[in-house]
Amino acid sequence: MIFELRGQSIMLDFDIAQLYEVETRSLNQAVKRNLQRFPNDFMFQLTKEEWIFVKSKYALMNSSQIVMSSKKHRSDSYLPFAFTEHGVTMLASVLRSQKAIEMNIVIVRAFIALKHFVIDYKELAEQIALIEHKFDGKFEEVYEALNLLIGERSVRKNWEDRNPIGF
Repeated sequence: MIFELRGQSIMLDFDIAQLYEVETRSLNQAVKRNLQRFPNDFMFQLTKEEWIFVKSKYALMNSSQIVMSSKKHRSDSYLPFAFTEHGVTMLASVLRSQKAIEMNIVIVRAFIALKHFVIDYKELAEQIALIEHKFDGKFEEVYEALNLLIGERSVRKNWEDRNPIGF
């Protein structure tokens, strides 16, 4: 349920509402009543192009495991809200139910795990690139040596077939 959009990890209002076990309409009303708590880096509304993109992502997912009615029947004139990690955290203060608090903790942990994964992946990719750059020439030398040894082995066989001279 976490998407990458506008260079940020986000969750959409209807997915959060499903997790919090509230109607999307109720969630959005609570947000609109507390709009000062949701600056642009916490929440933004999708454009029509982004909404089409997101709907295509959902279409690619296994729809048998996802309840799509609220997404499928949503009018294109009413575009969903996207919440960043900070916006999801702020929702706990707007939706005061116990379920909202519990789900908020789970969602924040998911965002943190996603950040750690991205950081670890980036560091691993950098290390692999460094190793490739550092040892690329040496690997070529090893391959040449192996080919030479394999080639010499066939030459040695011919030497072994010869009659020895001298001692």
